[in-house]
Amino acid sequence: MNVENESHWEGPAGNERSDVLEDVARPRAEAGTKGTAGPQGGRTTPLTPPPDRDNPAPDYRTTPQPMSPSDERTWAMLAHLSVLLNLVTGFLGVAAALIIYLIYRDRSRYVAYQSMQAFLFQLIFWAGGGLLIGAMWAVVGALSAVLIGILLIPFAVLLTFVFLLMPLAALVYGIIGAIGTSNGEDFRYWLIGDWALNLM
Repeated sequence: MNVENESHWEGPAGNERSDVLEDVARPRAEAGTKGTAGPQGGRTTPLTPPPDRDNPAPDYRTTPQPMSPSDERTWAMLAHLSVLLNLVTGFLGVAAALIIYLIYRDRSRYVAYQSMQAFLFQLIFWAGGGLLIGAMWAVVGALSAVLIGILLIPFAVLLTFVFLLMPLAALVYGIIGAIGTSNGEDFRYWLIGDWALNLM
């Protein structure tokens, strides 16, 4: 069908076809509203009224609700106990403490502080201890090619036991922190507490 030849056609309401084509071609969301097509593809009726300039729409963004003291103690305790995940996975305890911090940092300063401490302490003492052991044995292995590394093996074995104390300390200290926070105490990790406070 040729639209140019049909421009003189009149519909049932007496409108010319060119008016109908203009209505269909006009964007349906002139004022930011969408509507439904009227009869015969004509003008649209808006589903929502145009915005009222005198009475603006309410802002539905809500501020986070504060946590109850018992919820604060529970989530702070879980942040410290996330160190137990490291026994099974090797590294997920660090991620769990960080996730607790990211979820609850706006709802509770107490939970945010305790989970940030747990995250930093596990990152340094658990992951750091593992990285030190791995780096030390990589150096000893590389130096074994020139015979010096063979002499370093006894020192590497001794330092491995020392560095293994770091994750063990993180495990014990995390459990102590969990017990303290379950009782509502403001637990602070040694050397980490002030640093975590500055990061928040």
